[in-house]
Amino acid sequence: MKRSSSVINRAVLAAVAVALAAGCTPDASGAGTGTGTGTAPAPSSAAPGTAATPTPSASSTDDKPPSPSAPPTTGTPASKPLMGEGTETEQVRELQARLRQLDFFDRAPTGFYGTMTAASVRKFQAHRGLPETGSVDEKTWQTLLSVTRKPTADELKPSTTNKLDTPDPRCMTGRVLCISKESRTLAWMIDGQVVSSMDVRFGSENTPTREGLFKVEWKAKDWTSTIYHTPMPYAMFFSRGQAVHYSADFAARGYAGASHGCVNVRDRAKLSALFDQVKAGDKVVVYW
Repeated sequence: MKRSSSVINRAVLAAVAVALAAGCTPDASGAGTGTGTGTAPAPSSAAPGTAATPTPSASSTDDKPPSPSAPPTTGTPASKPLMGEGTETEQVRELQARLRQLDFFDRAPTGFYGTMTAASVRKFQAHRGLPETGSVDEKTWQTLLSVTRKPTADELKPSTTNKLDTPDPRCMTGRVLCISKESRTLAWMIDGQVVSSMDVRFGSENTPTREGLFKVEWKAKDWTSTIYHTPMPYAMFFSRGQAVHYSADFAARGYAGASHGCVNVRDRAKLSALFDQVKAGDKVVVYW
């Protein structure tokens, strides 16, 4: 019996060795079922004595909020214009004087930013390789400052763009608004001396400005035409509804337009000062 037991034990050991060589081990996914996979399990990379950390799948959120995405790119915001059409300031006057130094602006500064100023700014921007917007942003302004000098008082407020005409003899005595159609100028004169002067514009052929000797009948600082419904600031009436007054259209378009018979002035600041000096009863002379 002992001999038989030894034989049986050796047979059992041999069978186990063959089974191990064939890979008949429990399936890792179903331990204890005895179902074979035919392959050995992948070796664990965990250090001995530690549990392997499972790798989360690509779809796993790990119960964490998603990381915030980068904010959308909106591009560089456009520079805010410092000056543009319709602006009327002393900075605009300086702009025009500086552009005139470079021959981009061919008239006396008015302080009003109209279509002519916008066109001059575009020319300057094109010359300096800047965006041709026609308005003045910080970069355009700083570029202009770098290539020009500070304007003198005479450059900022010259007497007129046009050369004054020889005064009519009727202008040589008393207080007179001496207005020449030939030179398109108004000279405020006291006893034959020119106190101030400015460019003016007249009526068209259909609505001409009357010529002759008149007097200031009445004044209105803020007035709107009752016929044409257009603003007439600093109006000084001298002949049946015709008046010397400021014209935003003249400031913007120059001599491309005409009045309805009034004497238009495009320099608001100078006319404002004149308005305060002129009195009802002062002479007005309109002549060729």
